[in-house]
Amino acid sequence: MTRSIPSWLRSPATAVLAASLLCSPALAQGGAETVTATPFIVELFTMCGFIGYIIMAVSVLAVALSIEHYVSIKRDKMAPPHLIDELEALFEDQKFQEAVEVCEAEPNYLTKVVGAGLSKLGHSFEVIKGAIAETHEEEEIHLHQKIGWLSLIASVSTMLGLLGTVQGMVITFGEIASKPSVKPSDLAYGIKVALITTLLGLTVAIPITTIFVFFRNRVTTIAIEISAIVDELFERFREKPQAS
Repeated sequence: MTRSIPSWLRSPATAVLAASLLCSPALAQGGAETVTATPFIVELFTMCGFIGYIIMAVSVLAVALSIEHYVSIKRDKMAPPHLIDELEALFEDQKFQEAVEVCEAEPNYLTKVVGAGLSKLGHSFEVIKGAIAETHEEEEIHLHQKIGWLSLIASVSTMLGLLGTVQGMVITFGEIASKPSVKPSDLAYGIKVALITTLLGLTVAIPITTIFVFFRNRVTTIAIEISAIVDELFERFREKPQAS
């Protein structure tokens, strides 16, 4: 004869209670995993050694440089729109002395290039273009040198990570050489040092390389746009061919 299930076992509250009891070991295991995940961060800072601290220091420098470049290396900073309009109006009215004063009052990429061209007024168009091209190249090189520190930091971080790897291997083989028999736990410290420093180096180098390429492309774009603006301003000084 089949026994019927008591009504209190069929209630929703009992089902929820049973489910919670069944899930409690899994929750406890998940909680234990959360607790054991924390020491890795502690090990990251305690076992990275002097080389790891250097990598962390240069990473802070890289973040500061990236923020500064993001703020300062912009088209509106290098060639403010209001200055473009003002210079175009002055060139149209042939008020070149006022244009020189504007360039001297607000020095930036655009005004330095325009000022170089204005300083050669009265000479041939080739001389004017030569002065513009020289100043334009100097300003572009200056910007590439400015962002070049990010590329240097990315390369140095990679090399420091490799140096930490070699250091960890030296520690590991030192343990092997100093003991007649070694256990895996004897080698763990050196291997951890090697892996942690490598991890730190790559963690810094990969994003900083990406950021450097981003700013390099931005500098190239700004240089091309400013070159087009200046060429349009000074095109009026090109000698027109004589009609036959």
